[in-house]
Order: sequence, then structure tokens, then C-alpha cells
Amino acid sequence: MKAASISEIKKELTTLAPAELSALCLRLAKYKNDNKELLTYLLFEAHNEEGYVAAVKEEIDNGFTEMGGDKLYHAKKRLRKILRITNKHIRYTGSKAAEAELLIYFCQKMKAAGLLSSYSVQLNNLYEQQLKKIAKVIATQHEDLQYDYLRQLKQLSGGD
Repeated sequence: MKAASISEIKKELTTLAPAELSALCLRLAKYKNDNKELLTYLLFEAHNEEGYVAAVKEEIDNGFTEMGGDKLYHAKKRLRKILRITNKHIRYTGSKAAEAELLIYFCQKMKAAGLLSSYSVQLNNLYEQQLKKIAKVIATQHEDLQYDYLRQLKQLSGGD
């Protein structure tokens, strides 16, 4: 079975009654946890983006705390998991400002944890990829925000 395009789905959803639309949303949320999490964000968290970003930062903190004194192999796995969760929350918000803020925070935590060393090329590459991603996101921001974010990026990349 071929999935319908977004425009086709959008047209079909406009023809449904509110009760039917609600039932479809609940059915979608039942089958996949990501759908349920996105629906939770849209219904309860979307109006307070700052609070949501703070909650995600706390989740990042918890991930780094759990990492503790892990061996390098386990630290890499846990770091990728933290990044995967962070990216999931970034997708939920759809906000470039939140994306920049969360990725900068992730890189700050990674740098503070002392995970950047000559021992692990993979971790250094992961860090560099995030810095490139941050630079790309910053370029789409308003000039005032760009200045603040670029200052933080410069600190992360070793300048300053």
C-alpha cells in the first residue's frame, strides 16, 4: 500500500467532523510512542517553549549524570542516545531558536564532561558535526540572536 501525500491527507482531514478527527488522533497516538509524545507536546507544551527547552536541558543533564565514569565505549553509546533524544525534541518544537539553544547546550555539556580528546576520533567528529549543524541553524536566525549564538559557538569551537 502506497502512502498518500501530505496534501492529499490535508484535504481529506478538512472533510472530517471534529469527533472523527479526534478519534483519528487518538488512534495514531495509540500505535507509536513518538506519535503520543508529539501529540503531548502539541497539546500541553507548545504554548511554553522556554519551559519545554528547560525540561529538555534537564533531560540532557540527567543523561550526562548517568554517564558518570563510563568507559569510552559506553560513553559513546550514551552520548549518541542523548543526542538522539535531543534531536527528537528539536523535531517536536520545529523552532530554529530552540534547536540552536539545545545543540549549543549539548556541546557545552560534552566539552565540560571532558569527552573531547585525541583518544576518540568518533567523539571529536560527532562534536564537529554538531558545531556545523549549529552554524547552519544560526545563519537562519535574526541578526541579534545570531550575534549571541555566534559568541557561544566561538567559545565551543575553541576561539575566545
